[in-house]
This record gives sequence, C-alpha cells and structure tokens, in this order.
Amino acid sequence: MSGGKGRQEAAGPRWTQTWLGGARSAGADLGEPGKRIGLPAGGSGAVASYGRRLVALFIDWGLSMLVASLLARSLGWEPAERSMVTLLVFGVQAWVLTAFLGTTIGKRLCGIRVARLDGRPVGLGWALVRTLLLLLVVPALIWDRDYRGMHDRAGNTVVVNI
Repeated sequence: MSGGKGRQEAAGPRWTQTWLGGARSAGADLGEPGKRIGLPAGGSGAVASYGRRLVALFIDWGLSMLVASLLARSLGWEPAERSMVTLLVFGVQAWVLTAFLGTTIGKRLCGIRVARLDGRPVGLGWALVRTLLLLLVVPALIWDRDYRGMHDRAGNTVVVNI
C-alpha cells in the first residue's frame, strides 16, 4: 500500500498556486507596469508604485484635515461639519493642484505627479473627472496592470515618477 510520500509531484503548479498567486503564477505574462502605454520600466516617467501613491494620499488627507480643523475651530463647527469640510478641502486641492501643476502637495513630497497619456497638461476638465471619482473611493481601488485606477482611466491620466 503506497501513501504517496515518495512520489514526485507533477512539474506544473498546484491548483492553489494558480489562484492564490494571481495571474502571473498561472502563467499569464502581464509585462511591466506602464509598458502597454509606452512608459519606461524605471526612473523618471515610470509608473509610480502603490506605496508612493498611498503615502501621498495620506499626506494630502492629513493636510486637508488640518485646514478643516483650523476652520472648524475658528468658526465653531461641529465634528460632522468638519468631516464634510475635510472632504471638500481635499477635493478642491486635488482638483486645482492636479489641473494646474499636475501634482498635489503629497504627490510632490513623494516625487510623483499626474500626467495625461498624450503628454499635455491635465487641465480643469480631466482633473475634475479624476477628482470626483477619487472622492467616491471605490473607483480608486480598482486597478489595472498599469497601476491605473478607474479614476485615472476616466481622466485619461497616469501617475508617474518625477
């Protein structure tokens, strides 16, 4: 009676490795982030990493909270009003700074910026679309293999290293 302890496994991956490890472990070639849209693999102009984008988001949100807190203190607002003002301040600064400078304060500190795929400035319209979807949160959590969220795809933008 054989327990199978001495048998060799087949050369292919186990069934759990194909879905737990993602598409790459199943043999799909996803390429480097940004390759499909003509961006370099590394350095300036390459797609920004998740970590840098997340740190920039936290910096921007923290600054928005600071501004909202200062306004709430000086105007005597309640916490619920302060929360809405935080969202409003975050949205306005993300929209205006992205439209005119291509970067927010947090993105600049992290060395990343928002760029249109055709190389032109982001502009008020595309930045507004991008910011409105960012404020909804969920579209920003759905990414493609080029690290572009739905808000980036709708805004025809990509976040790249400076």
